[in-house]
Amino acid sequence: MKEGKVLLKYYAFTVPNISILAGSILGVLFVLGVKVELALSLFALLYGIMLLIIHVIVYPQFRRELLYRLGLLGSTLLTGIGAFLLLKTLRGFF
Repeated sequence: MKEGKVLLKYYAFTVPNISILAGSILGVLFVLGVKVELALSLFALLYGIMLLIIHVIVYPQFRRELLYRLGLLGSTLLTGIGAFLLLKTLRGFF
């Protein structure tokens, strides 16, 4: 049970920083005039990849925690959806 609290505190300190970085990238894409569909698909893909990196780092210590598994599932789904939308959007460009 103690490891679950440690994981929750770790997420509380890391996920907001990643959210700000991913949001900044999204804002820059909007300022550059990138199409909304392309910008959102890149945002989802990059945000998912950055969350996956966090999950890979803490895997050895928290792999048995339910919160870790749910977070890993969520970030994997976000990455997959971002990749799917990116491919779908880029198909229209060519």
